[in-house]
Amino acid sequence: MEKQIIVSIGREFGSGGHEIATKIAEYFNIPMYDRNILEAIADEKGIDADTLHKYDEQPKKHVISRTVRGFSNSIEQNIVEMQFDYLRRKARSGESFVVVGRCSEIVLQEHPNLVSIFVLGEPHHKTERVMRIYHLTEEEAQQKMARHDKSRKAYHNQYSKYHWGDSRNYDICINSTTLGVDKTAEYLEKFIKAKFDLD
Repeated sequence: MEKQIIVSIGREFGSGGHEIATKIAEYFNIPMYDRNILEAIADEKGIDADTLHKYDEQPKKHVISRTVRGFSNSIEQNIVEMQFDYLRRKARSGESFVVVGRCSEIVLQEHPNLVSIFVLGEPHHKTERVMRIYHLTEEEAQQKMARHDKSRKAYHNQYSKYHWGDSRNYDICINSTTLGVDKTAEYLEKFIKAKFDLD
């Protein structure tokens, strides 16, 4: 792709945001960054990827974290900064990519080729999706959704003046229940092409 495009996708758990991100990346034939960022960072720095995954998208613990001369004793904080730095380097390189979560709409907000998206869904639809994918009861699915969204919100809100899911923070917020995952992805593909004037 000649013109650089960067697509940031935030999502509620169970909304299909990750699947939508995958479809958009496939449509534009560009890489998608999510948890695989940690694999790349682990390779670069010669550290254990499993440790990075354990603290991925987790808010730092204020009670025990300290920052002295720019260095933090918080594993969560250090992993966050490594991911933010990775995304900034990818953006500066001119590479086009899709990135899921990781406060990417904040980290890359000054980049002219960024489009930021937030995917939400109706509670009943998300519950049914989580039950199906993870083979859970309705109660278990709702608990899983609440746990993940609480963590994502806390993580995001540490690094943004806007709250997670606040429509003012994104180019477009879309309810995947309305069209379903496939048609939502198709709609967003058209939105992205229109924003960047792509043929």
